[in-house]
Amino acid sequence: MSKPLEGFRVIELAGLGPGPYAGQLLADMGAEVILVNRPGPMGAIPNISNRGKKAITLDLRKPEGAGVVLDLIKSADVLIEGLRPGVTERLGVGPEACHALNSKLVYGRMTGWGQTGPWAKVAGHDINYISITGALGAMGRKGMPPSPPLNLVGDYGGGSLFLVNGILAALLRAGRTGKGDIVDAAIIDGTNSMMSILHMLSGLGQWTPERGVNLLDGAKPYYRCYATQDEKFMAVGPLEPQFFAEMLRLLEIDKADYGGQNDASKFADQHALLEGVFASKTRDDWAVIFDGTDACVTPVLTYDEAPEHPQNSARGGLRKQGAFVHPRAAPVFSDSELDPDFHVPGANDAADELFSELGYDAAKVEKLRAAGVIT
Repeated sequence: MSKPLEGFRVIELAGLGPGPYAGQLLADMGAEVILVNRPGPMGAIPNISNRGKKAITLDLRKPEGAGVVLDLIKSADVLIEGLRPGVTERLGVGPEACHALNSKLVYGRMTGWGQTGPWAKVAGHDINYISITGALGAMGRKGMPPSPPLNLVGDYGGGSLFLVNGILAALLRAGRTGKGDIVDAAIIDGTNSMMSILHMLSGLGQWTPERGVNLLDGAKPYYRCYATQDEKFMAVGPLEPQFFAEMLRLLEIDKADYGGQNDASKFADQHALLEGVFASKTRDDWAVIFDGTDACVTPVLTYDEAPEHPQNSARGGLRKQGAFVHPRAAPVFSDSELDPDFHVPGANDAADELFSELGYDAAKVEKLRAAGVIT
């Protein structure tokens, strides 16, 4: 079956986190992604983000290594890099050098702070990027330090997904106009974009900067997690009145005893009531009771329990292969394969294939090897 991005070639300069994940998403959609690893142990570590890619190891600090990348650029549609601003220019594979060889190239740049601004070249990680957007400050319990949401919101939500979004838009324009682009994907920009709903609710007077007092941050008794008898948890989220009523019915709580759904004067008592009820059964007992209902109450699973959940299983969402559990390619297209075989390449799997394609003879390859450009 064909995939939407079959026929497109992506060159990915090895990095960490959001850049490789963006490359994985493009590979999952059918693009040929050529991962250019750096010499050293990192490229030899198996990584789900490299599934479906081809790999070659080059020392880009040597001009001959940059030359190989530039040769690959001639037939590429996209380049992804996640280095600090200015590094690829110093290596000789910056946007100007690449566009001189391929004017249609979409040059995707993944950073935390962006290519411009006073912090553009400052080190940082997910927690730092989301801290200045207001996202981190909105997460966690009242009176407690903010809770980092792993690195899902910044690196992957505000980073990878916005980079892929920009690359796909630029590819559409390049196909129409013949002109490539430079996609400056900054994690802070993507996260700020995702914060639109809080800015909107704040403007309507329905959200405040204080944690633990708002609609979706655990302040409401009907939108939070509750501990169960076995010290696990259920996620409760019936925002709409009809779903809330269904939750009370299944919990065998009389609506008159509970009080108004949004009566803030009763929230403390309602929290206590729900805590006591959920603590009376195990998580799996409650999961059976709420299974398939509109109560919006679901079990909180660990990541290693998730593959066995019937909904994930029915969608083919998580599949064990070798050492890894692989999430299926997302989103799903009309001809998507339910159970693809994901290959995670070694550090240099495609070197011979790519050198042959580029027309490098044995003498040239040996010269590159002798110079330490390839390993």
